[in-house]
Amino acid sequence: MAEPDTPDLISRLPDTADPDEVLEAFLDWTIDLGFELYEAQEDAVLELVAGRHVVLATPTGSGKSLVAVAMHFRAMALGERSVYTAPIKALVSEKFFDLCRVFGADNVGMLTGDAAINHDAPIICCTQEVLTNMALRESADVPFRHAVLDEFHYYADPDRGMAWQVPLLQMRDATFLLMSATLGDTSEIEAGLLERTGREVASVTSVERPVPLDFEYSLKPIHEAIRDLITDGKAPIYLVNFSQREAAEQAQNLMSVDFASKPQKKEIAAALRGFRFDSPYGKTIERTIRHGIGLHHAGLLPKYRLLVEKLAQQGMLKVVSGTDTLGVGVNVPIRTVLLTKLCKFDGTRVRHLSVREFQQVAGRAGRKGFDDQGWVVVQAPEHVIENRRLAAKAATTGKKKYTKRKAPTKGFIPWDKGVFERLTTQPCEPLESVFRIDHGTILNLLQADGEAPVDGGGYRRLRDLISASFEPARMKKHHRRQAAKLFRALRDANLVQLVPRDGRRGRDMVVSPELQADFSLHHSLSLYLVDAAGRLELSSETYALDLLTLVEAILEHPRPVLFGQINKAKGELVARLKADGVPYEERMEALEEVTYPKPLADWIYGTFGHFANTHPWVGGDDAIRPKSVARDMVEQFLSFNDFVREYGLERMEGVLLRYLSQAYKGLVQVVPEYFKNEDVADIEAFLRATLARVDDSLLVEWERMLEVPEDLADEVQLPQRPKFDLTRDTKAFTARVRAELHQLVKALAEGDWDGATRCVRQDPDDPWTAERFEGALADFRSSYDRIVLDHRARLADKTLMSKVGHRAWSVTQVLVDPDEDGFWSVDGLVDLSDEPEVDDSPLVRVEKIGP
Repeated sequence: MAEPDTPDLISRLPDTADPDEVLEAFLDWTIDLGFELYEAQEDAVLELVAGRHVVLATPTGSGKSLVAVAMHFRAMALGERSVYTAPIKALVSEKFFDLCRVFGADNVGMLTGDAAINHDAPIICCTQEVLTNMALRESADVPFRHAVLDEFHYYADPDRGMAWQVPLLQMRDATFLLMSATLGDTSEIEAGLLERTGREVASVTSVERPVPLDFEYSLKPIHEAIRDLITDGKAPIYLVNFSQREAAEQAQNLMSVDFASKPQKKEIAAALRGFRFDSPYGKTIERTIRHGIGLHHAGLLPKYRLLVEKLAQQGMLKVVSGTDTLGVGVNVPIRTVLLTKLCKFDGTRVRHLSVREFQQVAGRAGRKGFDDQGWVVVQAPEHVIENRRLAAKAATTGKKKYTKRKAPTKGFIPWDKGVFERLTTQPCEPLESVFRIDHGTILNLLQADGEAPVDGGGYRRLRDLISASFEPARMKKHHRRQAAKLFRALRDANLVQLVPRDGRRGRDMVVSPELQADFSLHHSLSLYLVDAAGRLELSSETYALDLLTLVEAILEHPRPVLFGQINKAKGELVARLKADGVPYEERMEALEEVTYPKPLADWIYGTFGHFANTHPWVGGDDAIRPKSVARDMVEQFLSFNDFVREYGLERMEGVLLRYLSQAYKGLVQVVPEYFKNEDVADIEAFLRATLARVDDSLLVEWERMLEVPEDLADEVQLPQRPKFDLTRDTKAFTARVRAELHQLVKALAEGDWDGATRCVRQDPDDPWTAERFEGALADFRSSYDRIVLDHRARLADKTLMSKVGHRAWSVTQVLVDPDEDGFWSVDGLVDLSDEPEVDDSPLVRVEKIGP
């Protein structure tokens, strides 16, 4: 929205808050900026300046951000604070820097959960969940009187819709600007806003796009369609698929066609210099990118998705094959959107796309300021295209008969040009309320900035929240009943306590002071985990692993990972049965019984059944799910890459990474500290070290998010990377050092010299390169055939740690050889004497490897 040479707006603030003067000052600024407001923009600005809520439904690229600037400007004229929210951090970051250019860096702050910049500024940019948590904890005391909720169609999202509804219910003194390109009928929301705030609501809609779209129903084979689009100058093309497998297969199929010239491929090769494609799927990704084709979906490691985005932004990729989730905030330039299907599996059934889903992804075509036209192409069903080709060939050759291809029988619903035309012409479906009460919501209401709630406490606030929701009356009754059950369950679990009110009659519920500061119950079965953890035998040798199994049992299934475990188990079983001469029919029967590993399954089902009898809301979709993914990795001491290869998960590395991250966070945040011993700390450290070694691009993404544009470099003061003093917790600190040393030993044992460099803290004056590691182990490898990696390598007596100064420790990790001579070791130093806090980089600096 704003360019580096944006004329100053803040100096134009009028001396008074008179609406006419505010409007005049803002319009003068847009004129100096060279903008002529569209009719919808002008209508929305007029309504905002008049103090009304505005629901703004205009197409992508129609200048909704400029209307948001007008709201922030009016708020500053009134001497009040305003907030901008979006669903993802990348979009929040983009708007933060944009608003810094318009209002000056001193007047804009950012809160994302990872970063807090200038948090007392008049204008704050934050993710929607941050604002929602503030609204739950502070209610009417939220410091913002003006709120921009971008991408408001998320209000109807099954998983995240609650976050878009809560601020509307809690922030009764705020004026809202609700924006999206795909809203549909919002009359119920508008009526609710009027009733709760007493302030009128203006609905501003438009269907006119600054960059018009041309829609085409294609009957060409997909290779031809893409080739013709590129030839006609309609690239970059986003090839939309509706599963990660289809996206990967389409990218692979396109390898047979040269969409990039030799000079373009050389440019790509130069851009890839130094990038590590070091996961099992990395080489496949590298081949497609070098061919000029990007692959982008949630099954990839984040670093590969970020690389594709970067290359696409630089115009190096003609085609990006991905899923329909590219969506919000991902800055990939697209001239043409090419949809391979008009049906998708939504987790329950296969259905046609909704109008909102279609228009949301189609709206990505055409870039304002770059394109005069955008294109949206929809492929006819593949069998229809093929039969059309066969018919044409038969007509040419004079053959009267040919074998027609049939429609797929699985995962497919037919569509035709009529379905296509309906999706391109009809309005979006109405936004439906998504309202869900869970333990996490209640804890937020109870915490209230760490103080005991007043005016009836968190339970009274919860009942008020339910009453104010956009739910029908029968659902409100259901939510109230469930809220009462959840409150009783929290009290029975001693996670909340009843305390007398100060100088008043009655008692309030407050969060137990024994819980760690980051304790979370945001998973629907977190309370079962806490209950079951108390039933485990602390003295058991497998206590820590069993606790990890409980954490995994409340997580959603990572289905591709479980399928990989099943396939491997079936392969091993078939080999055994064949070797034993078991007949084919009996082998097939035996395979039907194979499933993924479920440690403690009977015990978990039993304790969960008992728990469900007293907590009836946990049935149905919330059923317990015993499994072993993180535990499997810990027990076998597998690296991430080992695990991927073990179970054939090359295409699903991102799924595995996210699951392991969820397991790690669950162990750290959901399990109360009083259930943790040193073995649990070791597992936490192992998972943390594994995640850090696999893909640090999430940290890189955080740093990139805070990368100050050149024109703002002298103005925006960014915080340092988040740090914490881990050394205060001796158990966790020791476990982290042990885990880092074990990861280093594993890399050395596998000859992964590059991986070893990422396991240690480097001294700039004396770095440990891959070549140095390899040379240091040369004599060991000439004496022994391997470094032992079984349980002996992780025994406590193989890792020695002693304090040698203020916040400095010497460390020694014995390398276990097959003869168990124990002559060799890695000697290092953890020196934090100049660093009062500990960051996310490795702690151990290697000094010597040798006998």
